[in-house]
Amino acid sequence: MRLDRLLGQHPRWSRRHVRQLLALGQVRVNGQPQHQATWEVTRFCRVEADGELLQAGQAAHYLMLHKPAGLLSATEDPLHPTVMTLLPQALQGELHIAGRLDRASTGLLVLTNDGNWSRRLTDPASDKAKTYRVTLANPVDPDTARVFAEGIHFPFEDIVTRPVQLEQLGEREVRLTLTEGRYHQIKRMFGRFRNPVLALHRESMGPLQLGTLPQGQYRRLTDAEVAAI
Repeated sequence: MRLDRLLGQHPRWSRRHVRQLLALGQVRVNGQPQHQATWEVTRFCRVEADGELLQAGQAAHYLMLHKPAGLLSATEDPLHPTVMTLLPQALQGELHIAGRLDRASTGLLVLTNDGNWSRRLTDPASDKAKTYRVTLANPVDPDTARVFAEGIHFPFEDIVTRPVQLEQLGEREVRLTLTEGRYHQIKRMFGRFRNPVLALHRESMGPLQLGTLPQGQYRRLTDAEVAAI
């Protein structure tokens, strides 16, 4: 909602009064004077005007979690345990997952209650790269890097994958960097070479790096990490 519209809901303030409050610096958003009538106010903003608190602001949460294998990337499931069981009870009902992983996969998950922020992280149009370490059943075919870089046609969706960068780490282990996340994309790409994926581990999403966070543990993102998205 625009700031002037929020202020205009006050029963005592006319549009003229709202303009005066903004011009005189008597409106504060998150503790800072705000003069722009068109400033977008979210549910996380604390808004004060003329010494009166209009909106306290909901606490925003931004977490990264090191997902172990065997847990679903879901907020709830009637049959299987989910990654939410690794979080404090107070947070479990508030958060959604920004970029899921398969049940057998491990690595970086991001959880938040800020939908606009998570869309910026996961939207393919943002071109935020994701990196995965992949362990394969068979040695990597010499043509794999070239084919991945050119893109692979998925006939079911009738799309061609965006270029994927492949770094070989060992005979059966690679690191992939990609900017989209089609359904089972990595497994389907290696399926073109009849090379089953044995393990898939996400190391990063955009500027967010899993680093040395222990498996099954979570931490809050720093202000700098949140701002980088």
